[in-house]
Amino acid sequence: MKHTPALARLIDALRVLPGVGPKSAQRMAFHLLQDGRDGARALTASLEAALEKVGRCRRCRMLTESEFCFICSTPQRDASLMCVVESPADVVAIEQSGGYRGRYFVLMGHLSPLDGIGPEQLGIREFEASLEEGEIAEVILATNPTVEGEATAHFLSELVRQRGLKATRIAHGVPIGGELEYIDGGTLAHALAGRQSLL
Repeated sequence: MKHTPALARLIDALRVLPGVGPKSAQRMAFHLLQDGRDGARALTASLEAALEKVGRCRRCRMLTESEFCFICSTPQRDASLMCVVESPADVVAIEQSGGYRGRYFVLMGHLSPLDGIGPEQLGIREFEASLEEGEIAEVILATNPTVEGEATAHFLSELVRQRGLKATRIAHGVPIGGELEYIDGGTLAHALAGRQSLL
């Protein structure tokens, strides 16, 4: 069925969201126009306000409405530790774990030459400037365990080591409570390769 031009544009616009295909976008559009017009107006206003007010932290590139994000503005954070992640969602996940008290650097992606994403798009100049400040002793590379994430971690580790700093990689492997028979082969291989001695 052919949609009106305005409806077709709305459906296409909703498809930019991750995990939203044509059917989901159509269902959302119909809901917003049929029963959710007040919600649609609130969504529009919130989206416009966020686009206007939310930018990137000058130090770590996290999303914020201020010059520096909440984490970079907190003096109790350990300035000698920097955790490098691919997205703001990764920062939220690590913060929810409660096990990290250092600072972050958010790449907003990973190296992907086929998609035209190189070091410049990931803020490598800002990353190197942070390393040069002299406060950082260890950089924890917490990029995703994908081919692109591993390549990005390797590239960054070289930059860190050139400055005589410690570069570490987060561990990947068997989750707590997981059973070996249900773990995929790649995860098991990674876990075996990264095994640690018991004291």
